[in-house]
Amino acid sequence: MKQYSADVIVVGAGLAGLVTTLELVKQQQRVILIDARPQSDMGGLANWAFGGMALVGTPEQQSKGIEDSQELALSDWLAYADFSSDQHWPRAWAEYYVEHCIPEVYEYIRDLKIKFLPAVNWAERTGNTVPRYHILWGCSLRLISQLKRQLAQYSHLIDFHFDHRIQSINCTNGTVVGCASDTAEFSAPSVVMATGGFGGSASKVKQHWPAAWSEPKQAILNGCHPANDGKLAEQATTVGAQLSQMENMWNYAAGIRHPEQTFADRGLSLIPCRSALWITPQGERIMPALMGGNDTVALCHAINELQVPYSWQILNRDIALKEFAVSGSEHNVAIRDRRLFRFIRELVFGNRTLVDQMCAECEDFVVADSLEELADKMASQTRDNRLDKTMFSNTVKNFDALLQEQPSTDTQIKTLHTIREYMPDKFRTLKPQSLLAKPPYIAINVRLISRKSMGGIMTNLQSQALNAADEVIPGLYCVGEAAGFGGGGSSGKKSLEGTFLSGCILTARQAARSLL
Repeated sequence: MKQYSADVIVVGAGLAGLVTTLELVKQQQRVILIDARPQSDMGGLANWAFGGMALVGTPEQQSKGIEDSQELALSDWLAYADFSSDQHWPRAWAEYYVEHCIPEVYEYIRDLKIKFLPAVNWAERTGNTVPRYHILWGCSLRLISQLKRQLAQYSHLIDFHFDHRIQSINCTNGTVVGCASDTAEFSAPSVVMATGGFGGSASKVKQHWPAAWSEPKQAILNGCHPANDGKLAEQATTVGAQLSQMENMWNYAAGIRHPEQTFADRGLSLIPCRSALWITPQGERIMPALMGGNDTVALCHAINELQVPYSWQILNRDIALKEFAVSGSEHNVAIRDRRLFRFIRELVFGNRTLVDQMCAECEDFVVADSLEELADKMASQTRDNRLDKTMFSNTVKNFDALLQEQPSTDTQIKTLHTIREYMPDKFRTLKPQSLLAKPPYIAINVRLISRKSMGGIMTNLQSQALNAADEVIPGLYCVGEAAGFGGGGSSGKKSLEGTFLSGCILTARQAARSLL
């Protein structure tokens, strides 16, 4: 076994691990940085994330006349999180986030020479009483790139070990003193776990499936990476670490198969088109009507309780051009590559490139010029004889009639009108109008898809790992998703979307401060 030593060991080279490392080497600490994936994947899932952050009281909000405050944000957070009385540390982290997200996250981002888009989006309207979702110009890939540039200046202080999967955490007399892989042992006074969640493991997702929910009937797509399997977090329990709120997950209800299947069941998470008609495999409208952008966890619950293997979203090309989007940087090229003219063009005329790509390359997309043809192709695609073509045709025609009602009594359609009252959403939401009047029609076969773990290792506000008695485990720290983004689950049962990337930065900076 090869032997390595340093001042601090950081396990995981995702966003939280990179921020922790950078903050330490700036203070001349020697760091061993270990990751199970190759160096080309440095940055982890943040390379693929969209780059939205929930922030409170920013100049962008103020310039748009959005009246936000720490008190309002905390009220929203606690209402959504629904913490139990004994969840002290998760609540403490929620309070810390709301109070410190400007200096700890917003200003940190700006110091890295990264800008936010001027428009503030309104993700998760059920939880947020005002818009708070700030989008990085360049997506989170830009954030990772800037961190890498900074780290390069301190490469003499960093001992990189990629393609190394840590198998055990070493402990002497109750104090963590290092960790080991199959081929090497690493020693340091402190170990920081930045290992991410378990969303890349279908078995772990099902193992921690909410007890109050029915067992998942659908084959859940993988929206992470198989390396995100949560094994090291479980290994940490052998040295006393406490796992908390593991049943709280941030999955999505509208996943499709990635056109490039580089690993089993690789999926893409759609941002569900709000104007789309959501139906069962049989062709019946799902009621109460489902639509994205309101309550992601409730949407997943509703789909799961249907106990069906998949569902369909029905729309036309006009809806797709205005509303269709895929979560992440890979399919938001204009923002990711900071191409302003392309971004404005897509905002005005729609993302034709993305719509055409998915229609051509993704097997979960069905396109036709008539309802009859669409139904035939849907039945041919699934080959399970579930679709009742007469029911399907009647469902779509009835929905189309509702779209043309003035005023409408349909909850989904009334919500569309409300959403369009906020200007940034008006650009991304089609005015309710006849679906059938403008073929071609599109049917998207969607499934549940895994994304984030909102529970994890319990930590205090210094990101120190805690045991079952809430006592500090000497030498062990945990940051980012592995810590449930702070305290073993700072979001509680639901999240004000956009608290994940920022939670990585917040917890990482706290760990680094405590270590110095």
